[in-house]
Amino acid sequence: MRAAWFTLGMALLLAACTAAPEAPKVRFISDGLPERLSDWGVLYLSDGALRLNAGVLPYDLDTPLFTDYAHKLRTVWMPAGKAAVYQQDAGLDFPVGTIISKTFYYPVAEGGAQGEVVQRSDVDVTLPGAVGLPLAKVRLIETRLLVRRSDGWLALPYVWNAAQTEARLMRGGELLALQLHAADGSSTQIDYAVPDSNQCAGCHSIDLGSRAVFPIGPKARHLNHDFSYADGRENQLAHWQKVGYLKGVPTGEFPRNAAWTDASASLEARARAYLDINCGHCHSEKGAARTSGMWLDAGTHDPLRLGRCKLPIAAGHGTGDRPWDIAPGRPDESILSFRMESNDPGVMMPELGRSVVHAEGVALIRAWIESMPAEDCGK
Repeated sequence: MRAAWFTLGMALLLAACTAAPEAPKVRFISDGLPERLSDWGVLYLSDGALRLNAGVLPYDLDTPLFTDYAHKLRTVWMPAGKAAVYQQDAGLDFPVGTIISKTFYYPVAEGGAQGEVVQRSDVDVTLPGAVGLPLAKVRLIETRLLVRRSDGWLALPYVWNAAQTEARLMRGGELLALQLHAADGSSTQIDYAVPDSNQCAGCHSIDLGSRAVFPIGPKARHLNHDFSYADGRENQLAHWQKVGYLKGVPTGEFPRNAAWTDASASLEARARAYLDINCGHCHSEKGAARTSGMWLDAGTHDPLRLGRCKLPIAAGHGTGDRPWDIAPGRPDESILSFRMESNDPGVMMPELGRSVVHAEGVALIRAWIESMPAEDCGK
């Protein structure tokens, strides 16, 4: 009998020793600057994939911010019993303890060397339900965290190593050499710039007066569409409510931006959505570019504020010798399209977050300007 119990005990001990390790739990760190992304436990590596931990919710935006054609895996996590409060136009009001992550990656070029990646946006390499990324199919670049501490939001940029085993905090930013392969067979060498902490704060300080950092993407108008979760498709706002991540949602219609690639939406709606997410956080009534007098957020409707027949303010050589922010019907005479088409650091807009021109975005804004009834702005 003793031998039998001994044998059973050894079997249980061996089973415990060889069992697959459990995924780490999410750990909200209320102070300090954790060196490793894994310290937070939001994402973890298992079975050849970068995976989302329990309670970490994936999401996307109808029209995303352009970053050198990088793909992005977005997630949000909140402490048990906590929820964001719905706001109609501003970003959702997240509780202390919230961790928002955005992992930037590219599909790898088939047969390509390290650093050779695919820039196409129609290539989907996420695991079903966007619950992770298969490491063999992607080049992980960086994961940015926005952490809601008691004294406000903190932006932390983590850069992945070449082996894709860990991401380290790089508060001073980083330059990564990449070869982007386009669908037409062409390729472009770029220096992908991971922003430093000050640059992160510069974009996320949506109120020039307070200079406080806030999330840009998670607004009702950007989230109000269906998303493919592991258990099926559902409207994101409804799903956030169902899992307890959103409260205070009123009845009735919710604001909704168009997807900039949606051919069924109007050209006006697509262009305004693109400008809202890429420019509106700075070019707004309270943003860092408010002194330009050109506001491109979704809440602005005054044609002059939107740049139509508007003279530039202190733009210097950034005007390209063009007289108007937007010359209706004439994109070649408009400062807006000129700055979007430039890679000159002293001219280009947005001034951070890209090293290549977003050709498709430029084409959309040019078409929008060209569709405007032409008028003589000098009168």
